[in-house]
Parts: sequence; structure tokens; C-alpha cells
Amino acid sequence: MERKIFGTDGVRGVANQPPMTVEMAVAIGQGVAAVITHGDQRRKVVLGKDTRLSGYMFENALVAGLCSMGRDVLVVGPLPTPALAFITRNMRCAAGIVISASHNPYQDNGIKVFGPDGFKLPDAVEADIENYVQDVLSCGGGYSGPVPGRVGRARRIDDAPGRYIVFLKNSFPAEHTLDGLTIAMDCAHGATYRVAPAVFSELGAEVAVMGVKPDGTNINDGVGALHPEGLARLVAESKADLGLAFDGDGDRLIMVDETGEVVDGDQIMALCADHLMSIGRLNHATLVATVMSNLGLELCLRERGIRMLRTKVGDRYVVEAMRQGGYNLGGEQSGHIVFLDHNTTGDGIASALQVLSVMVQTGKKLSELKAIMTRLPQVLINVPVSRKPPIAEMPRLVKAMQAQEERLGDEGRLLLRYSGTESKLRIMVEASDSDLMDQVAGELKQVVLKELGSEG
Repeated sequence: MERKIFGTDGVRGVANQPPMTVEMAVAIGQGVAAVITHGDQRRKVVLGKDTRLSGYMFENALVAGLCSMGRDVLVVGPLPTPALAFITRNMRCAAGIVISASHNPYQDNGIKVFGPDGFKLPDAVEADIENYVQDVLSCGGGYSGPVPGRVGRARRIDDAPGRYIVFLKNSFPAEHTLDGLTIAMDCAHGATYRVAPAVFSELGAEVAVMGVKPDGTNINDGVGALHPEGLARLVAESKADLGLAFDGDGDRLIMVDETGEVVDGDQIMALCADHLMSIGRLNHATLVATVMSNLGLELCLRERGIRMLRTKVGDRYVVEAMRQGGYNLGGEQSGHIVFLDHNTTGDGIASALQVLSVMVQTGKKLSELKAIMTRLPQVLINVPVSRKPPIAEMPRLVKAMQAQEERLGDEGRLLLRYSGTESKLRIMVEASDSDLMDQVAGELKQVVLKELGSEG
């Protein structure tokens, strides 16, 4: 079935516009209750959000939908997405729901759902929820609610942040501390704004912070993982040993080393894979990454006897491949890093703790650790599009891609794919010759604009 509601990372869109309406949120709450809890009214659903203004209305709408189906709801308020994955497991809930649009601007919002195991839902389960939601919205059909005396209750869980902080600290080696380290961090005015500073300071670090004053409309606004330049300045000003940048819902990590240089997800995976391999803890000597990861990562790993398995773009596909193959490390260049030994989804704070663990154990600075990987020049262009027909069914674009691939030869590669959350086509080009790379990307962009839309 073609997806009409759920995308690659839940439901997402502009708040108060389809599909992100209050009516949709109520129906999704009902759908989650009907499909995942299978009528078991004893199973609770935990609900969290990031710091967007629209989170208030969607929170109440989801509570209404769940309670109307007889489900009790545990409301935790602003908390990172990976915290909800943990809390769902920790409190033995039937499901966890996060209201967030991750790295998108505040005008957007989204709904993500975790199963009782803390993993994002399989496509088939999302399809069942989508079918239910469409029935509800189209004709008021679906499972009939309980009698008035059996509707659900909602209550707030005040200790959820504390539970998550303890969980994170336990992922750091007990025999080590962060004493003597100064850490700069940018919380993007998002869901990590309270818990992240607490975790690192409680482990002994001196912490310099920015992006910790959310007002409902400033999430990701020139701050966070997508805008590490402010963090680089903070690293210099505070003379920090490194910097940590999270995105709005806390599942991404981008770092800045002590010299002010940005360290992306590929470099983080490279140094962590190398360390785990050296101590015999990299399962099957394999790292799982996506087609967007830099070719330099693959070459770095190959030199160290580590296999790199590529998946489609999206951390859910990385996790699926990890679970199927029994691998314990994977992620994306964008900073979604998954340590399955610690959590079931990308976790920015947990990822930072793993890098810090390597630094403490080896005595090396971040600039030294990241040097094991040499990045090939790479450009990523996001082209606004008015529609998303299959690329394979666009002969002019396919012909242009084939011609550009011939130009690149064995010294580079290109990838075109639609965003799963925005009306954009992403053009990624890598080449040892940066001038050639820019030419190829620019020419492909012009073809896409002619075929699918305009820059407006």
C-alpha cells in the first residue's frame, strides 16, 4: 500500500495543516490503541514531545484519542526521542509516542511511534494504523470505544527525566569520570535542554551551554546539529576540549573538536568502530551505514578489516539491518548513531558518551581520533520539488545521471533520492576532484528543476 500518512520517520508536516492536524492526532491515538494494544486496557502508552509550541495541542489530541479507546496515558512532557524509546521499555508500556519534527523548523511537527520493545514500528504495523486512521477520518469507522466508565486516564510522570539521566550515566564506564574535561554543548532549544547538561556535569565535566532557552518557536533556529558554527565559537570562547550539538529531539549528534573543526556522523562512526574492533566488541566486524555515508568511511574501515553494510536512507532501515544481522553499531552521516548495546534508536547524548569513553580510555583528543578517516569531497544539494514521481520513470533525469556517472568514473559516485519528510529531492555527489563534483551537482540540479519544479 502506498503510504499517505506515515513517511520514513512517522507522520510529519506543517502544524495545523494536513496531515498534522488535531483531528489526525486524535485518530492516530485511537489507531495506536486499537492496533498495538490489541484491546488490552491494562497496557499503558507513554507520550512525550519536544519544545515546539504546537506540541501542546497535539499532546492533548493524542491523549484524547488514546483515552477514548480506554488506554491510560503516561505524559512525560519535553524529553528526547531516545528517552521515550527507553521509557517505553523501562515502564513496560504497550507503546511510546513522540511529538516532534526532529531537525525541522518550529512550524513543522510530527508523530513517531515506538513498540513495546522500544524500536520504531515495522512498516506493516504502521500500515495497519494508517488503515485504521483513514477509516476513522473518512467515515467515523473503526473500533468502537468503551463505555464511559472504562475510558482511559492520563497522568504526568515527573521522574522520567531522572530515569533517563541514570540510564545514560550507566552507559558510561563506571570506572571512569569526565573530571578535568570542559564540554561545550548546543541543545538547539530542544528536548535535550535539561537532561544533557545534567548528564555531563554529573559525570564530572565542566559544561558551557547554549540553545537551552526554548520559547516554543526557536527550536533548531540557527542552532543545534544543523548549525554547528555557533558551537565552534563556544568551544573557542570556553576553551573546551570538545563540543556537542544535538538536534531538536535529541536523536542526532554532531561534534566539534578542540580546534573548532566539525566532526560529523561518519567520523564518529569511524572512530567508534575502530575502538570497538580493537577491544573485540564490534559484532561481526561490521558497521551499518546508509548510501549517504562518505566513501572515505568505507575506505577507512576496509583498511582496518571492518565491513561496511549500506542501507537505504533512514535510521529505521539502519536499525532493521542491525537487528537482522546481529550488528551493534550503525548510523548516518547526519549524526544518527545507533549503539544497540545501549539503546534501540539514535541517541545523541548516548553517542557523545561513547566518544568520550574512547577519549578517556585512549587519552587522545577528538582531533586525533577523527584523523583515522579522510573524507572525500562531497556535496549535498536539496532541490525543492512540486511532486515526487519515481526517478526511474523520468528518462531525461535518468539519462543525465548516467552521463554524469560516466564523468565521475571510479573516482566518485552520485545519489539522487527524495526526502521522506520534505518536498525536496536530494542530490549527493562525491569525487576526488572537487571542481568536477560541483559541476556534476550543479548540472543535475538544473535538470531536476526543469523536470520537477522551481527554486521557489
